[in-house]
Parts: sequence; C-alpha cells; structure tokens
Amino acid sequence: MNDSIDHLPPYRIRPRFEHYTIYHSIEIEDRIRAATTLPDTPCTAKIIPEFITLSIPKSLQHYWSPQLSISIEAYKNGSLLRGLYGPKPSVWTMFVFFYALIAFALVIISVIGLANLSIGKSGMILWLVPVLILIFLSLYLVAYFGQRLGHDQMLILHQFLEHSLEERIE
Repeated sequence: MNDSIDHLPPYRIRPRFEHYTIYHSIEIEDRIRAATTLPDTPCTAKIIPEFITLSIPKSLQHYWSPQLSISIEAYKNGSLLRGLYGPKPSVWTMFVFFYALIAFALVIISVIGLANLSIGKSGMILWLVPVLILIFLSLYLVAYFGQRLGHDQMLILHQFLEHSLEERIE
C-alpha cells in the first residue's frame, strides 16, 4: 500500500481533508467494512451511520498512534467526506488539559504579580511566567515529535482509505 505519494504534512496539528466522491454513505461504509475483513488488513474500523473511525490494529499501536475520523455527508450525486487525523481521544484530552492548566497558571501568576507591583510589593512571582512559557513550548515540542512518530501510521490510514474507495484523496 505504499504506492501513494506522501502528501500529508507531518508538521500540522490534526490534519484535515475534504473529499467529494461519487459513492453514497452506505457504499462507502460497505467498501471500508469489506476492506477491513481482508487478510493482513492494516486498519480496523468502527462504523456507525455516516461516521467512520479508522485506526491501527491494537497489536501495532503505540502511544502516538493516530486515528482517522471520517464524517460522511450527502452531497450532489455522491458524498462529501470530511477527515480528521488525530491522536486517540485520551492523548488529545491530556494535552488539552495540560495546555489549559498552564494557561490558567499564567493568568493567575500574572494577575498576582502585577497586582503586587501596582501596590508597591515585590513582583518576584512574575519570574514564573517565563518558566511556564518554557513548559508550554516543551509540551508543544513533545506533541510535535509525537505526531512525527505517528506520521507513518497516518499514511497507512490514508492509503487504506484511498485503496478502499479506489480514489486519490488530497
């Protein structure tokens, strides 16, 4: 399945695509369901009406393994596929939680530090602001390198979808 060109950028947070196809929702679901039953299939699928989640088999997953969420909308003479590549929900939630925690701490520390300065007290707590910014950037870099580690599996998911539908998706 490595015959498609790597056109998925490894540096975008949660890459997306929109693709118009001549297939209707039921046909798309049936094609993907059939492709997942083939021997040595590289993906597993959870299919509910008009929504599909493709993922790497559990035995090949690692912490940074991506999944592809596809919503299917009826469109003129076919369907519109909207795809979103991202980490497993637990990984995404963890990163959002830490980003929010850091942002909250930045606001609180800034308010306390600036209030102390305005009343003539020491604003020493403001030294934590650059530390929190460094922690934020470190967390961002961890997520970036984690996404790069999952990029090959993201390609597998994309190629599986292309082969299932027998269409190029950009």
